Amino acid sequence: MKIKSTATQFKDVPAEDASGETGAFTAYASVFGNVDSYGDIVMPGAFLADLDRWEEKGDPIPLLFGHNMADPDFNIGVITSAGEDETGLKVTGQIDLESPKGAYVYKLIKERRITQLSFAYDVLDQAKATRDLDSGGTEDVIELKQLTLHEVSIVPLGANQATDILSVKAGRAISSKNEDSLRNAHESIGQVLDSLTPAELSEKSPAIIRRNLAVADVLSAALSLS
Repeated sequence: MKIKSTATQFKDVPAEDASGETGAFTAYASVFGNVDSYGDIVMPGAFLADLDRWEEKGDPIPLLFGHNMADPDFNIGVITSAGEDETGLKVTGQIDLESPKGAYVYKLIKERRITQLSFAYDVLDQAKATRDLDSGGTEDVIELKQLTLHEVSIVPLGANQATDILSVKAGRAISSKNEDSLRNAHESIGQVLDSLTPAELSEKSPAIIRRNLAVADVLSAALSLS
């Protein structure tokens, strides 16, 4: 399983809407046609077959924080809809605000302290290709033609810097009850963070190491309660 990230930028944070629904956002989890920092290009159509598989399966695509699949606290919501358009993989997510971690991550999103999306995937079909550079010359790339999508995550550092979050449905600030829960959970969360760094450092790819260390750094800052 591999991980690919995209930069995001929150353009709109409206007040709570009339229905009272909060925690929703719309974004491009992947952008087609541009080369990311790994030298990969996600091609149009790469997700179509797997999105059909998810629909037939009937389960929601998980929304995680930091690709942490082992800790249920990091399962902070679901992707309520996903589809390809001319730009890329457009998703709508719903963060679970009853989760203290989900509520706090959403607060960080609204404050633009976290601005990245990422997705975990496997490659079913790819091909080597050559692309012309604007500065002249060429570069070797890998065109990703068919992918299996495992989950979408909110992360602090992305490989692809071309994706914007389109809209966010904002709600109330984090409640005192949730803040108390975060304070009570801080010690155990710190133990989780301490265990992340050695595991991430065992990864072979320097780019993955840098990304995962950044995840750990932002988690530490986000979960340090003043």
